[in-house]
Amino acid sequence: AIRVRCLFTPCHTSGHMCYFMWEDGSPDAPALFSGDTLFVGGCGKFFEGTAEQMYTNLTQILGALPKETKVFCGHECTVRNLKFALKVEPENEIVKKKLAWAKQRDDEDLPTVPSTLQEEFLYNPFLRVTEEPLQKFTGKMDPVEVLRTLRTEKDNFKKPKERPNPQAMLAFDWGLFSPFLEKK
Repeated sequence: AIRVRCLFTPCHTSGHMCYFMWEDGSPDAPALFSGDTLFVGGCGKFFEGTAEQMYTNLTQILGALPKETKVFCGHECTVRNLKFALKVEPENEIVKKKLAWAKQRDDEDLPTVPSTLQEEFLYNPFLRVTEEPLQKFTGKMDPVEVLRTLRTEKDNFKKPKERPNPQAMLAFDWGLFSPFLEKK
């Protein structure tokens, strides 16, 4: 009884597909398996496609699905995506709350997936390309150009360096890991 709609979403790869699934009469929200097109707080790289294609994918294809649709993406990269979203929109309280939540989930080794389309429109910068803070950040007005600039910025976004664990560094200094590192 589960219905599946295959959605052609070229950009990350030229043949990329997403899958929208629902069951008539079910109280459960429909599900989107978005692969490498839409992530929690982000979107996929434009490996084999263009910003125009991704814009169409995010606005006309995926963005047109019911807002309660659960988003199941292909990778768990929510914390990193939301760190970038916070750089783009440092005053967005929803981004701040979602990032804190995602960090806690990550610390507890719990998934941050799924989200919903409705939530994504509140904190995912790649779905907010017509919003003033995103246009200000990119210096662009045209939504496709905002998206193109955001993706370039995200591609160059460096994860903040985390300090190594002091106890682990001492263990290395004392040679405690040496037996495990020696080649046999």
